[in-house]
Amino acid sequence: MSYQLICLLQQKAIPVQQSCRVLEVSRSGFYEARSRLAKPMICKTSTHLRAAFMASHQSYGSRRLVTALEAQGIQVGRYRVRCLMRQAGLKPVWKRKFIHTTDSKHNLPIAANILDRQFNPVAPNIAWVGDITYIRTGSGWLYLAIVLDLFSRKVVGWAMAPSMPAELVCTALHMAIQQRQPAPGLIVHSDRGSQYVCGQYQALLVKHGFVCSMSRKGNCWDNAVAERFFLNLKMERVWQREYANQTEAKTDITAYIVGFYNCNRIHSVLGNLSPSVFERNRAAKKPIVVSEIT
Repeated sequence: MSYQLICLLQQKAIPVQQSCRVLEVSRSGFYEARSRLAKPMICKTSTHLRAAFMASHQSYGSRRLVTALEAQGIQVGRYRVRCLMRQAGLKPVWKRKFIHTTDSKHNLPIAANILDRQFNPVAPNIAWVGDITYIRTGSGWLYLAIVLDLFSRKVVGWAMAPSMPAELVCTALHMAIQQRQPAPGLIVHSDRGSQYVCGQYQALLVKHGFVCSMSRKGNCWDNAVAERFFLNLKMERVWQREYANQTEAKTDITAYIVGFYNCNRIHSVLGNLSPSVFERNRAAKKPIVVSEIT
């Protein structure tokens, strides 16, 4: 209260020394109070918000940040988060680029669309999807092939190379098979690109007893989950980087898949869990025992 009175007296051209003497306040105490009030108050929620935003590689919007903060025991509404993001200048910056990677101009046999957009299987290793995308580097294009389990949206296999031969998609599928050991009957869906219809890839499917499924011509929605992963990868990592060479890009993309996407990135379709956590939680649930007595 004394500090406010002194400020009021200053407005009337009364010296600080005289004001402090009248109000029995030390000058050092007055200046300390002024410096303390001049410092901006630090909002703890804003600090945690910035940390969560940076941990997401500057990719989370307000919805996912609300979930990330709730996981830390911080209850805050979405509109409050949006306000804090605006004040702190936290805004994902995404750039869109495009290059054609699907070569469907061939006369090789095309498989039917067995998957038929059934993107939510009830268990792991029932349906996988695969696709190819490109990454720009300072030493030329780098192509990435992935295999993704639809059950948990987890990337279970991937491969990268400076070109797009059939061996690229076969290497990604080999990795997925080694990691998951799926049973025969697994549906493996892709587009109708030349890499997926060639003999080398088809022989690999036959060898393991997998069912081949392919998108309809020119219909990207038939493989929407794989397309969405590539969009997330580019928005959340690739478009925020300038890769000097392909080795640097390979290292960074692998770190994104292993260290962030599979283990930490939350998905609304999975109940705001990461793919690995979702699989662990489902595996930990005990099966329901049904009595034979009727």
